[in-house]
Amino acid sequence: MSLLKWIDLPPVWLIGALGLAFGLDRWLPGLGFGLDPMRWLGDALIAAGLGAMGLGAFELVRHHTTFIPRRKPSYFVRQGIFRLTRNPIYLGDVFVLAGAILHWDVLPALVIVPAFMWLITRRFIEGEEAGLVEAFGRSAEAWFSKVRRWL
Repeated sequence: MSLLKWIDLPPVWLIGALGLAFGLDRWLPGLGFGLDPMRWLGDALIAAGLGAMGLGAFELVRHHTTFIPRRKPSYFVRQGIFRLTRNPIYLGDVFVLAGAILHWDVLPALVIVPAFMWLITRRFIEGEEAGLVEAFGRSAEAWFSKVRRWL
């Protein structure tokens, strides 16, 4: 895999967004409220995010299909956590990002979360959804109408 393809993977974008939030906290400290409940909420979101990622990856591996973006799927997974969200791993990324921002108590960095969601949707999800329609046709379109992209 070339360096550019390696860099253009969702975990790399997540690390970049986390770095941006962490950097904002170091550059402009004291932008939060200093409340313990925020830290606990952040920790809970991180745990939920890691859980969503794990459940999503488990279902993809269990059905012997890829979880690597832009690869052609060999099976249309609609079981398990995929009954709740079309993108549990990306949703997990969002939860981890939001949770880290709350844990670090850098509330202005929460604007990074919708920006990250937009970026992931444009760079990965839209293409993956087109690939599902190409591979699985009307059943993919029917699933899209029943299960939300995020939550």
